[in-house]
Amino acid sequence: MACMIGNAHTPAVDPDRENARACEPGGIRRKILCAVATLPFVTVCALAAGFIAGRYCTLLLSPLAPGTRDFIIFWATGQQLAHHDNPYDEEAMSRVERAAGLPLPYKVGFMRNLPWTLPLVFPLGFINPRVAWLLWSMLMLACLAVSVYLLWILYGRPRNRRYLLGLSFGPALLCLLYGQTSLFSLLGLVLFLRLHRTRPFLAGISLWLCALKPHLFLPFGVVLLAWVLVSRSYKLLAGAVVAMAASCAITYAIAPLSWNQYLQMARASEIERGFVPCLSYLLRNWLSPHAIWLQYLPSVLGCAWALSYYWLRRQDWDWMKNGSPLMLVSILTAPYTFIYDQGLVIPALLRGAFLTRSRNLLIALAFLSALVEIALYRSFSHPPDLYLWTYWTAPAWLVWYLCASHFKRTQPE
Repeated sequence: MACMIGNAHTPAVDPDRENARACEPGGIRRKILCAVATLPFVTVCALAAGFIAGRYCTLLLSPLAPGTRDFIIFWATGQQLAHHDNPYDEEAMSRVERAAGLPLPYKVGFMRNLPWTLPLVFPLGFINPRVAWLLWSMLMLACLAVSVYLLWILYGRPRNRRYLLGLSFGPALLCLLYGQTSLFSLLGLVLFLRLHRTRPFLAGISLWLCALKPHLFLPFGVVLLAWVLVSRSYKLLAGAVVAMAASCAITYAIAPLSWNQYLQMARASEIERGFVPCLSYLLRNWLSPHAIWLQYLPSVLGCAWALSYYWLRRQDWDWMKNGSPLMLVSILTAPYTFIYDQGLVIPALLRGAFLTRSRNLLIALAFLSALVEIALYRSFSHPPDLYLWTYWTAPAWLVWYLCASHFKRTQPE
């Protein structure tokens, strides 16, 4: 097996001579070094594949409709929309969710996404829950695979297997298993990176997928707006406006009262006061639990830093290069986020993986990703354990990227 770490390079750059020698035939020591360098990637990918297969088989064999609580909420929302009922009615949602297999210990849930996302789950209301879960899962898996493939192309089609870190990234797999929507936002982000130069209008349309979870893109979005104004990329802005207008129009057609119903649900459930395992919540809970504004303070500071970061580089701004730290800071300072949302850092981490010459950093990233998957296994018996991972992983990805950028290969960016 070729060394998956040592021979990383882009078509325009020769492989590292040192790593290439490690994978040459002959020499027991060199073969051992190559095997050791390859082992973390094989371990992570095997763990990811085994977990995905095992978990899906368990859900398929379940006597109840397969899926997780998050997916059941999405499916129940689609059911309410298909029958022209209120998707935020607690009694009706409870009845539909329990019938679909929501366990009694779980409280009735609602889609917290803003109402313009309702068209995404509307088709689920016309499908059997088991079939809907399979289609939903395959769609999200396709989002992850397409995103990693497009990033591989954008980063120069490097002739190595470091892209496997994206396909086996722990938070992304958690998103897949939870049935959450963050992988759709990942695809929207990658499509923006791919199209913003050549097809700005389509790039703007792709941002609708990012708007599924706008709170995860605050510093990124502030810089995006500033960049549009400075570079006069009005076609991109037009695409985003058209996509949002179309989404709102469809939402009004299928649920005319959805905005009022959403606001009533938000006030009644006090969702802003709920527990969220992220650093912003920890800050608020530590300083003043009742001061909601403290939870948004990191995002405000992040936006201020992002504007300064952009302004100093506005003359030669490159979204492929400069957008990576922006996205990492956006996730780190988000007012509320869960560990499955951290799949959005895949573009930044893959860029660092393709650039770095440090074998130790690649091994470290592989093991950090594996730890997230191990935490998911443990969460089946100790659910709070998974929440603890959310606190340290967001800053860990940022620190890792900064280190990878420092120890990068000698090549033009």
